[in-house]
Amino acid sequence: MASHHRISKAYENARRISFDDRSKFIIFSDCHRGDNSFADDFANNRNIYFHALQHYYKEGFTYCELGDGDELWENLTFQSVFEAHHNVFELMRLFYAENRLYRLIGNHDMAYKNQRYVEKNLYSYFNKVTGKDDPLFPGIEFSEGLVLEHSQTGQEIFMLHGHQADWMNYHGWRFNRFMVRALWRQLQIFGIGDPTSPAKNYRELIKVERRTKKWIIANDNIFTITGHTHRPRFPEPGDIAYFNDGSCVHPRSITGLEIVEGKISLIKWHISTTEDGTLKVARVLLEGPQKLSSY
Repeated sequence: MASHHRISKAYENARRISFDDRSKFIIFSDCHRGDNSFADDFANNRNIYFHALQHYYKEGFTYCELGDGDELWENLTFQSVFEAHHNVFELMRLFYAENRLYRLIGNHDMAYKNQRYVEKNLYSYFNKVTGKDDPLFPGIEFSEGLVLEHSQTGQEIFMLHGHQADWMNYHGWRFNRFMVRALWRQLQIFGIGDPTSPAKNYRELIKVERRTKKWIIANDNIFTITGHTHRPRFPEPGDIAYFNDGSCVHPRSITGLEIVEGKISLIKWHISTTEDGTLKVARVLLEGPQKLSSY
């Protein structure tokens, strides 16, 4: 099966980093950072996301972004995305400067497979105040996969975006991008979603999940985390070890996965109301924590 080959290739070529029970990771995907227009799904949750990411930076977490961080289908240039969410990129720059940022490629930011595009757009940015180029993510490299290897137990945690299980969004991404720019972006204002997206097409979502699970089973139930479908998944110990961090474009909330002290949890950040009517951004535990060694 072609999807099996694509996922295997992402695993074989994945960047590998060592971790232990003292390590702390926050895993988000599918931010779809846009240009702050009506079509920018991220704009509704940007304050929630920024607050959450500030928390993880202060607490010493490493940030793993599993693709579709930037919406490069609807937007012609990265520059428009950067200018719309400059504060977010400044915060991510701090993670990167401390070797605490890993970014994977998704179908909506497949342009990052082109290293020349990355060098031109992400290594530095033009500072309008000083009139000079300032460093953003100098030397950053994107990959399709990331593997965390536990230094004591040898357990592997394989991360990828998940579009490898979706032929049209992997090999046909240029056509899908054209359709989004030419048609679906304009129809989005009327609430009509892109039918090629598993996040908005339940039948496609089920296909992607089924193909991913088949690969996991064929590879000795390797611990696997994806995004792409926008549907959070947190299996019980003994089940197929398929996790999904959800997305950062849920209505009024974002979801992600935390790994802390050798345990994994599914969390949500959203805006809640206190008794006196004050609004605040709050973290909610949805599932877990479960020991990594249980899978």
